[in-house]
Amino acid sequence: MEMLEAIRQQITGWLDIPIFKLGESHVTLWTFFYMLLWLLVLVWVTKWLRRIVEKGLLSRSKLDQSARQAAGTVFQYIIVALGLLIILQTAGIDLTTLNILAGAVGIGVGFGLQNIANNFISGLIILFERPVKLGDRIVVGDIEGDVTVIGARSTTVLTNDNISIIVPNSRFITENVINWSHSGETIRFRIPVSVAYGTDARLTEKLLLEVAAENKDVLESPVPAVRLVEFGDSGLQFELRAWTGALLHRRGLLTSVLNFAILDKFREHGIVIPFPQRDIHIKSGPVPLGGRKE
Repeated sequence: MEMLEAIRQQITGWLDIPIFKLGESHVTLWTFFYMLLWLLVLVWVTKWLRRIVEKGLLSRSKLDQSARQAAGTVFQYIIVALGLLIILQTAGIDLTTLNILAGAVGIGVGFGLQNIANNFISGLIILFERPVKLGDRIVVGDIEGDVTVIGARSTTVLTNDNISIIVPNSRFITENVINWSHSGETIRFRIPVSVAYGTDARLTEKLLLEVAAENKDVLESPVPAVRLVEFGDSGLQFELRAWTGALLHRRGLLTSVLNFAILDKFREHGIVIPFPQRDIHIKSGPVPLGGRKE
């Protein structure tokens, strides 16, 4: 027992060795271990409380999943901030001496950490304003997919290839973002179609409307429409405009199905889809050849 007590006193003496002085407080190894231990506990507790708030308390409210996640994230940030203050105070660190450290951190944010701060603030803006929500179908730059996670620094987008792309939150604030699910559950598709000159335009319109009516994913209301949009270089340019609420997350599939149906319908009625053509006229008559005079 005496040996164990001696070992304990020796370890205690090592842990109580001052490393540096912060104001009137001496920071020791024990201070670091103490703060690290309680910081891990704080992170675990805040995650647990966030799950209770999102899936327990707020699940009974009328808020959707995205709003519940936003409220849970803000709640977690508040608890972490309060918990850090309590840990620092119980560790014996005078918070008034942290003003200089806060100034240094501010300078660091202004220079080296500005991107992190930008993404963090952008994440808060996304959570509060909700231009992008969980489950939305978005396009930002060359990235298209479903929003699965909105974090403090980045947002996770899952593509149709089941690939998760981590997008910095600042891109959703500074760039143009296409949100296919933002305004409702129905969108209008525009399917461009070209037919050769000489084709019956009214027959083409009728066939395109039949293709839309025969597709179960195209809504009857609003009604589909066909527009003759341009007299192109090689043919007449039509556009089939059809509304759908079934394939917002698989736009390529609906476009492909409609294109196949249009191709079959045109072949059935002998309508030709043109390809680029150019007329070349060769001028006749003698062409003088220049030569060097002797």
